Amino acid sequence: MTSKRKSYLFIIAPIIFLFFLWGFAHSLLDVLNKHFQDSFEISKFRSSWIQVALYGGYFLISLPAGYFLKKYSFKKSIILGLLLFGAGAIFFVPADQLSSFPLFLISLFIIGSGLTFLETAANPYVTLLGDPEGASRRLNFAQSFNGLGWILGPMIGGILLFASDGSLRSVSLPYLSLGIVVFITAFIFSKISFPKVAETDTHQPAYQAKHTAPLWKQPLFIFGMVAQFLYVGAQTGINSFFINYVLELKSSLTPRDAALLLSIGGMTLFTLGRFLGSWIMRWIAPDRLLIINSTVAIVLTYVVILSLGTISLIALLLLYLFFSIMFPTIFSLSIKGLGNQTEKGSSLMVMTIVGGAVVPPIMALIGANVMAIGFIIPLICFAGVLSFAIFNRYATR
Repeated sequence: MTSKRKSYLFIIAPIIFLFFLWGFAHSLLDVLNKHFQDSFEISKFRSSWIQVALYGGYFLISLPAGYFLKKYSFKKSIILGLLLFGAGAIFFVPADQLSSFPLFLISLFIIGSGLTFLETAANPYVTLLGDPEGASRRLNFAQSFNGLGWILGPMIGGILLFASDGSLRSVSLPYLSLGIVVFITAFIFSKISFPKVAETDTHQPAYQAKHTAPLWKQPLFIFGMVAQFLYVGAQTGINSFFINYVLELKSSLTPRDAALLLSIGGMTLFTLGRFLGSWIMRWIAPDRLLIINSTVAIVLTYVVILSLGTISLIALLLLYLFFSIMFPTIFSLSIKGLGNQTEKGSSLMVMTIVGGAVVPPIMALIGANVMAIGFIIPLICFAGVLSFAIFNRYATR
């Protein structure tokens, strides 16, 4: 094993932990959504503003994060992201003490800003840690640990935020604990040496040889941004209203039951899907696998809309298995070959995560009375992802 590959293996473990951390933060939000509906006695639409706050941070901060990454380094971007992430989490304590919904939204915006720096740096960094052909597989593997965070978020959040009798608990403890862990992680990263990897690395000829045209003139990249916007919107909307949908479908369940079902059922399948996806991509091209998965996701979402009792609940859970690979696959396919525009392309791709701020409010309005009807929006989003996958597979050949 070469010294370069050894250095790559040394850095991949702490980078993977970052994927776990932001997965945990995102999935904790899904339990928080129902918690705020009950604690502040607000509508689905108003509670969806927690997604607007967090994902709005992605939209507003992604270009500054890309500029910071270009000017400084992957390491400094990650540390700054962790500091913002930790500060936003700890700010939950005074927001909880004052019982102020607007202060919670400010806290979530700060967290979203920190996550923007993390994702802008960590996602492309993983794609550059090795040969270009394996970029999608590496990113899917790293994102698999993001899935572990998605499992633990609803599980821990459901237990800490909802009592077994359905009553509400304080949000201070989980977010204070998360903030402390994030600050410790920032300190550890400040002591780690990052191997120098860039688009000009001799190990990465494909990244410097292709696509020197401006990003806005590259159809695949533009289509990838649209597809990522739609995917993140669909995933966030499904996560945000999973508990609402399940409680309407199965009135015998409590919010805590639904949160644990999201964790143990949906998020476990989500994580399994990412591990399986990174393994299957050894034999099936990423764009082809994306075509298969998005097609199945469309069918499953349609079954969810029909509200067929247990059948629709199973379809909702299986949906997590099939949309699991979409984010890292769309990301890696879209930035492949951007050369010295990789940092800018990455920041623009991260900006599309604002889809998570746009789709949930629309779902909330459409599904205000019957949540199942709101799932029409994710169905449309998955159709957009399928179109991108087909375009990447055939139109760019």
